[in-house]
Amino acid sequence: MKLIKPFRGLRPSRELAAKVASHPYDVLNREEAFELAKDNPLSFLHINKPEVDMDASVDVHDQSVYAKGRENLDRFQAEGTLQQDSEETLYVYKQVMGDHEQVGLVAIASVDAFENNLIKKHEFTRPEKEDDRVNHMVALDAQVGPVFLTYKAHAEVDALIAKVTATEAEYDFVADDGTRHVFWVVEDLTLSADIEAAFSQVPHLYVADGHHRSAAASRVKHLRQKQNPDHTGDESYNYFLVVLFPDNQMQILDYNRLVKDLHGADSASFLEKLSANFDIEKLDLDAAKPGVAREFALYLDKQWYKLRSNENLVSKIDEQDPVGSLDVSILQDFVFTPLLDIVDQRTDKRVDFVGGIRGFAELEKRVDSGDWAAAFALYPTSIESLMAIADADEVMPPKSTWFEPKLKSGLVVHKLD
Repeated sequence: MKLIKPFRGLRPSRELAAKVASHPYDVLNREEAFELAKDNPLSFLHINKPEVDMDASVDVHDQSVYAKGRENLDRFQAEGTLQQDSEETLYVYKQVMGDHEQVGLVAIASVDAFENNLIKKHEFTRPEKEDDRVNHMVALDAQVGPVFLTYKAHAEVDALIAKVTATEAEYDFVADDGTRHVFWVVEDLTLSADIEAAFSQVPHLYVADGHHRSAAASRVKHLRQKQNPDHTGDESYNYFLVVLFPDNQMQILDYNRLVKDLHGADSASFLEKLSANFDIEKLDLDAAKPGVAREFALYLDKQWYKLRSNENLVSKIDEQDPVGSLDVSILQDFVFTPLLDIVDQRTDKRVDFVGGIRGFAELEKRVDSGDWAAAFALYPTSIESLMAIADADEVMPPKSTWFEPKLKSGLVVHKLD
């Protein structure tokens, strides 16, 4: 089964790319998106978060919001802001964030491969979030936000993509956050075919970020299939928009936790309870970041503490369990459930999550405000752990990974038949 294929991308001209490119839909709230889009009529937020053009009283999931997204997409095409390539091809997307660089292939991936677990998952999805993406795709007849995939690095694929990046880029700009985005169209169709053929040697792909978009693409495929008596399997709705990065270029940051209260304990007794499983040491902020797995940081009463798993705790961890041996699972099993009575982090309102990109100062600010009692910082989950869990057909705990840099939306769109 073919995992990926080229497509006719809908995309901005070279001159407009930097103005069109936007944050992904799920990293901004409504107010943040509005502020970014209000003075930029070309921002792709008008398409992937169309509530920015609606009255604040309108629910973000109202059908009129999705209709506005379609209206804006049609307008962008009519005005020439977005134009469709004449030939099916692949694209290459490089991101540079500080010292980190990653180079990915932009393609469309097979929904059948996703459904048959050749594109592996590691997260559960929530129905209401799937519904949102289904409604958006159906209204727009397009997939506008790429799914972030990874694969085990392959030397031939690397060499072929390097041939593309040696040529002149179509887009090359630096976003407001300092991340550089470089984008190539693979105009050499022989090279495009060679890249596609090399990927046929890659046995599996892995969803890194975008489980709801992937699941929504599967549902849209089945909707369209029912509506099409002449369905062949080759229609564009049988594929979904992806960017594929090799595993050795992936950057995962810490994904940290805030807790609302200490479940009736005062700070001294809470620390005493923690000492059964952790060696505890006071720290300054500049030394707080965990340096290895099994090490955590706690911010409580304006003080940072290092929590190092002690022998008692280590003896209880099943190293053969790819999920249970994760730091996020250890925190859940030995702190959140027994000490804080937080059993399900997906639904418990007493816990919140802060991506590592926001830094430890954000954790301090949130706790010092009095709205939260404590913060827990973790060592980042490894890409090897993510792939091992997906290979075992297991599911990671919620909010286990925070990938950076984030993919821009609007550099290329996949239109559906």
